[in-house]
Amino acid sequence: MEVLPPPIIPNVRDMATNGARCEQPQRRAAPKDKQNGESTVDSSVKERRLKEKEERLSLVLWRRPVTTLHYFLLETLIKLKEWTFQLWERRGAVFLVFVICSLFSIAYSTEGSHQMFVQYVEKKFLWCAYWVGLGILSSVGLGTGLHTFLLYLGPHIASVTLAAYECGSTDFPEPPYPDQIMCPQGGGMGGSVSLLSIMSKVRLEACMWGAGTAIGELPPYFMARAARQSGADPEDEDYEEFEEMLEQAESAQDFVTRAKLWVQHMVHRVGFFGILACASIPNPLFDLAGITCGHFLVPFWTFFGATLIGKAIIKMHIQKLFVIMTFSKHIVEHMVSLIGSVPKVGPSLQKPFSQYLEAQRNKLHHAGGSAPTDENWLSWVFEKVVLVMVCYFVISIVNSMAQSYSKRLQQQKHCEEKCK
Repeated sequence: MEVLPPPIIPNVRDMATNGARCEQPQRRAAPKDKQNGESTVDSSVKERRLKEKEERLSLVLWRRPVTTLHYFLLETLIKLKEWTFQLWERRGAVFLVFVICSLFSIAYSTEGSHQMFVQYVEKKFLWCAYWVGLGILSSVGLGTGLHTFLLYLGPHIASVTLAAYECGSTDFPEPPYPDQIMCPQGGGMGGSVSLLSIMSKVRLEACMWGAGTAIGELPPYFMARAARQSGADPEDEDYEEFEEMLEQAESAQDFVTRAKLWVQHMVHRVGFFGILACASIPNPLFDLAGITCGHFLVPFWTFFGATLIGKAIIKMHIQKLFVIMTFSKHIVEHMVSLIGSVPKVGPSLQKPFSQYLEAQRNKLHHAGGSAPTDENWLSWVFEKVVLVMVCYFVISIVNSMAQSYSKRLQQQKHCEEKCK
């Protein structure tokens, strides 16, 4: 049986006050000051931090489920209190949003000729919010991002591409689609479809997803900016790693560290266009760009503007073009024929792929749900992969928030020891 520590529900404002009081003696010097010979954190403090980090990382559902869930609930309560205080501090903006929502609700419930416009706005808003939300989940993650491009946007673009080539047109309904895409009645079967027309068909959802990923890059920026302005010891381990990397820049040897330093140099020295370049290509190190911009106090609109343009426009058009070309009709047919040419196992692997593509073609030509409903094992496997990844994402959030609460307790303990 796992023994729980006594339940502690700290007051948010008391913790903030105590934390600020005890953090003041621990203000970090800037890297240049450290290079000039000022004192650094001694080895005993580093050992203590390493031990505490190992203790926090052991707090996961599959090792300590009861304690992890207990800490997760307490951290959730603290976060709700913090968000309530923040909303109260911005009550003017909250009231404005409330008024706008009330006006829309009145317009939505009142009969009249405006209902067509209201329904159009509602449909577009929900569709855009769906893709923006998936984009945020892909980059913010609270420990690990949900790969929503591979799970949602990529398959959506692929399905629209296959439908466009099969229907010979992109005149099927505008998004949000019905339960499934249908070829238009009397559409030009076998007609040619241009690459640009398919890109235009999925432009809205792709750009909204890219805008969501740009919004998801803001937390590292704000965290690093606040830590630099206050001079306090940062709570984020990525920021601590960033400062250590700056200290050891001259002695960096491994490829990963050199890549991180290149991103940091590009963003810091080049500015807007450096951020734009890093955001415009698939870049797993872009979190470091947000931390770098916050640390060097890059203006918000410089960082967010370059990130938004890079991710929502340039990068999304590159990814969209790649998916559309990959799932164009002749390439898909060529890939299926290549699978069949694999010795021994080729024909058995080719059969389910061919059946799946044929089933998708049949669905495109059967309106009203009269298409065959036989489930292909590829669809079944993909659904289970999505389910597993979503479950892993939820578990990672639970673990991350539990570890965050554990860090609060450790900081509170050190504060009490120093204040005695």
